[in-house]
This record gives sequence, C-alpha cells and structure tokens, in this order.
Amino acid sequence: MRDVAARADVSAMTVSRVLKDDPRVSETTRERVLSAVDALGYRRNETARRLRVGGSGMIGLVVTNLANPFYSRLALGVQEVADEHGLGVLLGNTAEKADRERGLVEDLASRQVDGMIVVPAGGSHRHLTPAALRGTPIVLASRPPAGMDADCVLVDDFGGAEAATGRLIEDGHRRIGFLGNPPALYTGAERFRGYWAAHEAAGLEPEDRHIRRGLTDVATAERAARTLLGGDDAPTALFCTNNRLTQGAIRAVRTLEVPVSLAGFDDFDLADVLGLPLTIASYDADEIGRRAGRMLIDRIKADPAAPLPARRSVVPTEVIRYGTDRP
Repeated sequence: MRDVAARADVSAMTVSRVLKDDPRVSETTRERVLSAVDALGYRRNETARRLRVGGSGMIGLVVTNLANPFYSRLALGVQEVADEHGLGVLLGNTAEKADRERGLVEDLASRQVDGMIVVPAGGSHRHLTPAALRGTPIVLASRPPAGMDADCVLVDDFGGAEAATGRLIEDGHRRIGFLGNPPALYTGAERFRGYWAAHEAAGLEPEDRHIRRGLTDVATAERAARTLLGGDDAPTALFCTNNRLTQGAIRAVRTLEVPVSLAGFDDFDLADVLGLPLTIASYDADEIGRRAGRMLIDRIKADPAAPLPARRSVVPTEVIRYGTDRP
C-alpha cells in the first residue's frame, strides 16, 4: 500500500480510502490511485485486513466422505449462505475417522475461522465444543451432538425410511431385505428403526437372515445384495439406507437378472431412467447446508453476553417412485 501511495503521490490513508470507495476522495485522486494499483499489480491482503478488524472472513466445513454426492450438495448449500455474507469456505474430509476430524477442526481453529459446520465422525463430540476450539462457533450437520450441546441440522431419517419401506409393503412385498450402513452411525440406526417400524405397523416382522448392516460403499452393498438375492426364499424387495448402497443393489439386480423392487434413501442422478421399480426417500441436501449456514451466521453474530440456546432443525423427506405406475 505504501508503494501505491508513493507512485500516486498520496498518503497510505488515501489509498485505503480509495480501496474502500470512500466518497470523500476526489475523482482525480481516485483515478491516480487506481492507475498505480494496476501498474503495480497490488492486491490487498484480505486475510490480514479481516484479522485486524476481527474475524478471518472464512468458515470451515468438515464432512465425512467427499465421494458421496450428498456432501457436495450440502457444501453448495453452505457456500450459498457464505456468499451472501461475504465469507469463504474451507473444506476438509475426515473419511469417517475421528482422529482426522480432531486434527482438521484444531487446524481450522488455529486459522481463526469465524465458525465451523461439521458432519461428526465419532461417537463423542466433546472435542467440538466451543471451549475446546478457542470459542469458535460450531454447527453440526446430518448427525446430532453427543456429549455436548450444539446447533444441528438433521434429515428425517426415521420418517423417510418408514415411508419408503411402507410403500414396498403396500405393493404387496412381505420379504423385504435391508442393506444398511454401520449401525453406530446415527443415520444407519434411525433408518433401520424406520424400516422396522414400517413392518410393525403392518403386523410383520423382518427376518434376521434378510438383514445386512455395516455396509460402507457400492462394492460391499453389491456383494451383500447378491448373497441375499441368490439364496433360497430370497427377498422380493430391498431397502437400502443411502444412495451408494442403492447403487450396489442395482448392480446386483442387473447381474442376477431377478425381478426385485428396490427402495432407498437419497435420490441420485439417472435414478429415473434405469427402468427398475425404484422407491426413493428424497430430500433437499442443499437445504441442509443452507440451514446449517444460517445457524452458524446466527452464532457468529450472537452477543456473547446473551448466548443462544442449542437449536435443532429437521429437513423433511418425500417418497419418489421411479419405474412404476404406482404413486
């Protein structure tokens, strides 16, 4: 800035006023300063400026699996809100590893981000308290807090799973297999609970031999589905707890060429053109990010003398039917 001031023959304060569009600067002086800025290729150090006036102008977003399209949509929702408030977003991936999560959030806190949105990986979240992160405001997404109080944005995991499984039962299926992610995950537990509740409501009870839990990706789901569908008294339908597991089940059905109806959680690209009977518990993943972003902005702007109570927001689901005339 001093170099720009010297070239334009003005004070550094005048350069600062020009860059802030201060109306008190004359047009002649403004043009001279901007010409010097262009000639020298000057770029203001935005990080240093923000730290000086308070805040880094950045928020952190920590997710568990960037390979899952759900998290890219969530990130877009967060980015939308961040843009509205002139904030940048730093993104980190934990691969469902709690130790890596601790390292990432500690690193973000050391960079003095204005706040964080975290999809937590472990069973205890005490390391995510503002006290543990130098007062950094935090919001959790997709999974609720454990061992701490915090704002969180969730999906109606139970309701969506119950509704999608219920549609299969309404279609006449009585042997419905279950392909689920690890039961230790909140989403896995809630979606299994919804699957079971739909059976109970219909006076049915799922058979343990038709249930596979602890699946993590397309490949493990495909193997599990092939095992279930290749045995005696195989299920006539499958419920899958996320889009990757549904895609694995689709691969198995295509390979085995068996007439099986599928239901799953999370919509995905091309689901409508596969030509398979497919029931999806769908929701707006961008909205999860937007709600989490707005909650975080509220936290950042909150008066420390009047702290906000922990809040919870639940994004609703709807059942979508592909490849069938049934509503």
